[in-house]
Parts: sequence; C-alpha cells; structure tokens
Amino acid sequence: MTTTTIPITRLVSVELRKMFSTRSGFWLLVSIAVLTLVAAASVVVLAPDSDVTYESFTRASGFPMSLILPIIAILAVTSEWSQRSGLTTFTLVPSRGRVIGAKAIATLLVGVGSVALAFLVGAFGNVIGSALAGVDTVWNISVTMALQLVLFNLIGMLIGFTIGVVLRSSAAAIVGYFVASFVLPGVLLLLAQVRPWFEELQPWVDWNETQVALLEGAMDSAQEWAMLGSTTMIWIVVPLAVGLLTLRRSEVT
Repeated sequence: MTTTTIPITRLVSVELRKMFSTRSGFWLLVSIAVLTLVAAASVVVLAPDSDVTYESFTRASGFPMSLILPIIAILAVTSEWSQRSGLTTFTLVPSRGRVIGAKAIATLLVGVGSVALAFLVGAFGNVIGSALAGVDTVWNISVTMALQLVLFNLIGMLIGFTIGVVLRSSAAAIVGYFVASFVLPGVLLLLAQVRPWFEELQPWVDWNETQVALLEGAMDSAQEWAMLGSTTMIWIVVPLAVGLLTLRRSEVT
C-alpha cells in the first residue's frame, strides 16, 4: 500500500480558511472592511479638492489593512500553540516545515489580495469622490509606486508572521508587533538624535523608516534598496530562521 503526500496547494487552502474561520479572524476581517470604507469616505469629507486623487483614496483604504493584517498573520501561526490546534495539525501533517511554509504562502496571498482590494476601493472612491467634489478624476499612481505599495504590505505581514513564529504566543506576539511598529522606531530615532555615531546607522537597522519610504513610493536609489535589504535581513530573515529552528523542536502541549 502506497501513501501520497498532501499537496501544498491543499495545505495553503486549509490555512487560508483557518485564517478567517475563527471568531477573531472573522471580526478582524469585518473591522478591515468597515475601517477601509470609513477611511475612503473620510477623504471625500475631510480632504481638500486638490487631494481628491487615486493615490489619496488608495492610501486611505490601505491604511487599516496595514495595521490589522499583520495581526491575522500572527494568529495564523500562534493559534497552533495558543489554541492547541497544533496537536491536530502536526498529527495530520508531521512535517512542521510544510505547515509553516503553507502558512507563509497563505500570508503572502492575503497580503496581495488586500492590496488589490485597496486599489479597487481606491478606484471606486476616486470616481465617486471626484464626482461629488466636482473636480477632474486624477489617476496618479504609477506602476513603480503600485509595486512598492504591494511590497510595503507584504513586508508588514511578514513582520507579523516572523514575530508569530519566534514567540508562538498570540498575546505576546501581538504586543511584540505593536512595540516593534510604534515604540521601537521612536527609540531608534531618539538614539540617533543623542548619539551622532548612530545617526548614519539608523536607516540601515530601522525597518519602519524603510517601510515609510516604500509607502511614499520614494525608493529610487540603490542605497535605499540596500537599506531595505538590510532591515529585512535584520527583522525578518534572521529572526525567522532562528524561530523556525526552535519551532521544529518545540513541544505542542
């Protein structure tokens, strides 16, 4: 009797369903939808006519996603330990590497899909908003800027995914994500201001600064891309490698 390995496509589809089938995943998804519409509507209500553009609507629509989707990536990993579903998952699929790989692919697919949704909502908002404001419809997102926005969203989700792999606790990983996103950048900026030797080093270690450059579509030099590579190595590649090594040996209780 021969056995066949579960295909990776099936594992990815299962992980995609698990991301949104729980109550926490469902309400996070609902909150994204509501906040995305509110953000797009706020451009119509609050922005001056000169800012009623495709870029403004797309950025506004994508902002709630950039904050909440990394939490979904965190929960996709940590639920196996926090909710003890790993006992079932790793029994059905003993290769933890394949399971984590499927989770990573699902995370990236959700990231790409969310950006596509932000572009779509931004397009509708731009058409409706310009009509309500009585101004010409402005389509001012270039292909380069669009690709950088996609990369911005994917890196944000991978940061959450990495923290989840390293900590494997939902509460600790979510706190760690918010510390890394909102507290650590301020600490690094303060350190750069009080320690001149760190001022030139900061852009090479501060992932938030390179994320801001991506969000603004301002990555137009080799040095800036090198800085992005440096921060990605420090905050994603190295911690993820360490986390995967410990994860493969950790007990699921």
